[in-house]
Amino acid sequence: MELITVIKPFDELSNRELYAIIKLRNEVFVVEQDCVFQDADDKDQLAFHVMIKSSDFLVAYARVLPAGTTFAEASIGRVVSDKKARGTGAGKRLMKDSIAFVKSEYGSCTIRIGAQTYLNEFYKSLGFEDAGERYLEDGIEHVEMTMEV
Repeated sequence: MELITVIKPFDELSNRELYAIIKLRNEVFVVEQDCVFQDADDKDQLAFHVMIKSSDFLVAYARVLPAGTTFAEASIGRVVSDKKARGTGAGKRLMKDSIAFVKSEYGSCTIRIGAQTYLNEFYKSLGFEDAGERYLEDGIEHVEMTMEV
């Protein structure tokens, strides 16, 4: 499976790309994780959207937000992989490409994420460190993590 990375601001997303993003986020965050939450939070319009695709299929997705949007620091959020892509390295590639994009777009800075705690070791393998206490968000345990780029 050949993977390509596409990064676009909100206003450059095609209708098909936006639909695929919403569909994947709903499939995982709402249905699979059984979590009712307000996904449309008015931050997508401020974000860069990082998409890992195979042909026209959205394999993995994240959004990069500038400092001052979710946290005082730049952040990467809504990190999600399609079930069929898990264990293929697509998620690691997604995060590495997102981190590289943050550095190229914002320069050397701190990235802060709100990570689901079951993925703590995954994020640590990329260079993130715990930066706070565990907390519940929409009924799922999270922890803030940071890294310097």
